[in-house]
Amino acid sequence: MAETPRVICDSAALTEGGRGVRFNVQQYGAQASAFVIRYDGRVYAYFNSCAHIPVELDWMEGEFFDKAGLYLICATHGATYEPDTGHCIMGPCKGQHLISVPVAERDGKVYLLENKHG
Repeated sequence: MAETPRVICDSAALTEGGRGVRFNVQQYGAQASAFVIRYDGRVYAYFNSCAHIPVELDWMEGEFFDKAGLYLICATHGATYEPDTGHCIMGPCKGQHLISVPVAERDGKVYLLENKHG
């Protein structure tokens, strides 16, 4: 994992309940897909893997939210996740959660912090 925070994207690339930005991180020594989104004014990042079966969530690159911009949806299974906690509230993995990735937003940029899964 990066020794210093790595820039993922400009803050302006993330709109409230809108398109997310995909990026790669190390997970147990291998490259893994992750994504960052903006919800309730804050940025949140998760590994791009459904808690039900490990498939990517987005139905088109960067499209993680439902049409209302309130929940994250797995395009394959319909699992519905709270954007701020990653908790699955509906679908085949109800009660499970997405694995978070540590990020921070400052000075107009979103940064990947030290990855505890690396």
